[in-house]
Amino acid sequence: MKLFDVYPLYDVTPVSAKGIVVTDDKGQEYMDFYGGHAVISIGHSHPHYVKRLKDQLDKIGFYSNAVQNPLQEELATKLGELSQCGDYNLFLCNSGAEANENALKLASFQTGKSRVIAFKNSFHGRTSAAVATTDNEKINAPINKQQKVTFLPFNDSDAFEKEIKKGDVCAVILEAIQGVGGLDEPSTEFYRNIAKQCKEHNVILIADEVQSGFGRSGKFFAFQHHDIQPDIITIAKGMGNGFPVGGVLIHEDIEASYGLLGTTFGGNHLACAASLAVLEVMEKEHLMANAHHLGEYFKQKAKEIPQVKRTKGKGLMLGLEFDFEVAELRKKLIYGQHLFTGGAKDKYILRILPALNITKAEMDLFFDKLKVALS
Repeated sequence: MKLFDVYPLYDVTPVSAKGIVVTDDKGQEYMDFYGGHAVISIGHSHPHYVKRLKDQLDKIGFYSNAVQNPLQEELATKLGELSQCGDYNLFLCNSGAEANENALKLASFQTGKSRVIAFKNSFHGRTSAAVATTDNEKINAPINKQQKVTFLPFNDSDAFEKEIKKGDVCAVILEAIQGVGGLDEPSTEFYRNIAKQCKEHNVILIADEVQSGFGRSGKFFAFQHHDIQPDIITIAKGMGNGFPVGGVLIHEDIEASYGLLGTTFGGNHLACAASLAVLEVMEKEHLMANAHHLGEYFKQKAKEIPQVKRTKGKGLMLGLEFDFEVAELRKKLIYGQHLFTGGAKDKYILRILPALNITKAEMDLFFDKLKVALS
């Protein structure tokens, strides 16, 4: 049997990692400024994270949601405190796509309606409803297109109000900072109007914080830069620092019932231990503040690069926009400078998603490598 060939792979085989350094099978070290799609939030092999998982595995690694698991309650409490979202309830799952799938399903249950408003260049996952709300024809199969989804541009309030007033919309789903799409953001005025219109028209507002959450934007959630309150928040990626885990934060106004949602692996003991370790490190090392300060430092350093047209994003969820497609630059960075970076749907954007505990010296080294690659 062979692998189903769906990934265009770089010729690099990582075998170990520490902090932001990844080492391959030939002993070559790489600086990781991509974190495996924004997953590595507290650095590779953080000592507290490793110990938390090892200690948990010595006790119990998994049992299903048919029994009590106090770690889930501990995680919900800690997450509520650190995110300042204590008036939400937590449903645990395994990934961002699954989180968005459950959020959309819950919105339809709650409102009795079926149409969704999403936004141009969005990415919400590859499962049925999640991919239907993703603006990418290449991964949207005919079976997914049976879903009722309307895609709108950011910051067009007239178009948005026209659609939501039709009365059949169950949910609006959006990223406060688009990841795959290329780091575009709604304006605060537009986001606040969305929240207002959703309340007026009995529509569930879903904040997709799968990539932008867990401190990456400099606040715990990126929507908090706009001072609004979604009905549902979806999380994953940096939540587990590499361990598969996701979640749906559901405002307490939305009632639960037995059998409404379910999962076999979601919220297992190891997943909870990984997520708790991430929150504990974030709190102890003040990583949200570090993400904010280093993000501002990055933007200042980027001004020294003549080829950079502008810097997009917030905190350590960043994009460098060039006036040329960046695919070849990424190859130069990985093979010549041994530096991992990311791309986006916008081919002119170099996506930067390092661990939140990155240092100023490591960021300076990033720019040294970038300058050499550009020369």
